[in-house]
Amino acid sequence: MKIVRTDRELELPMVDQVLRDQGHELVLLPETVSEEALCKAVETCDILLMCYTTIGAEVIKAAKQLKAIIKYGVGIDAIDIPAANKKGIVVVNIPEYAEETVAEGAFAMLLALAKKMPAIQNKMSKSSWAWPTQHWMSQDIAGKTLGIIGCGRIGKSMARMAGLGLRAKVIGYDPYKSEEHLAENGIVKIESLQSLLEQSDFISLHAVLNNETMHIIGKPELAMLKKSAIIINSARGALIDEEALLESLMNGQIGGAGLDVFSKEPLNHSTHPLRKLYELENVILFPHLTFYTQEAMDRLERETLERCVEVMQDRPVLIKSKDPRLQNQKHLKTILEV
Repeated sequence: MKIVRTDRELELPMVDQVLRDQGHELVLLPETVSEEALCKAVETCDILLMCYTTIGAEVIKAAKQLKAIIKYGVGIDAIDIPAANKKGIVVVNIPEYAEETVAEGAFAMLLALAKKMPAIQNKMSKSSWAWPTQHWMSQDIAGKTLGIIGCGRIGKSMARMAGLGLRAKVIGYDPYKSEEHLAENGIVKIESLQSLLEQSDFISLHAVLNNETMHIIGKPELAMLKKSAIIINSARGALIDEEALLESLMNGQIGGAGLDVFSKEPLNHSTHPLRKLYELENVILFPHLTFYTQEAMDRLERETLERCVEVMQDRPVLIKSKDPRLQNQKHLKTILEV
């Protein structure tokens, strides 16, 4: 088969080697590939592996024999799923490979910001020492309130780490989860976003990005937060109105932010609209890498190959995601994980 993999910057040595060893034609394309070049590459492609690259209607239209689009990752917003399904193309992702991993990354950012570790480390690097003045006063997590927006697998892992690990009170906003379900995971369900924001000392976002959650944290929501509040986002950049967040941070309206994801990636120091974040000592900027551990990548590669084999052997493709956009592909050759 001919297999095209975009986003070659994200190395998948096991996937690439196995596919080549099996005799398949593997075409690797950069994240910066143009739509025109991508259309040409997929014209005779059987399987398209992608991570960040946009797979729009024109790309799908150009694919004459494409059987499946496999997202080697979680988010599927970059794929025109209706267009794919209309042509009989299955879309599948790898949703479970980094649940604990991303939660650990989010928790690490929270802990580091609460203890002012980036700022103190910067002071140590420049001045060799920092005396215990009010400027360096940090805060405990024990006894404080962590508000989680989006209480799926990663959100629940975050809740466990903060609640059982550091004795924080954990509250959650998720209209699609019952009070009983959240309680089983140590989370107190809060019915309104405003109430959660007003109560929380720390906020961690773990929601899916869709029309309902786009800019779920905007200027009005930021104004509801405590001045000492810290926001962590390891989910999707557009969950937050990032320019409003930057303004709040620069004005001292909130206590800090840990960001692993951005609406426009990658960041840069010269032209990016969020470049002033680099100047702030109460911000952690991570390059969309909370998922990137040896263990998580091993799981990702193995599951990606499993989905490839299913397509190659003309077997039903296993859908593990609970996202309705993927679950609703029942008219195609898929099987849903129970």
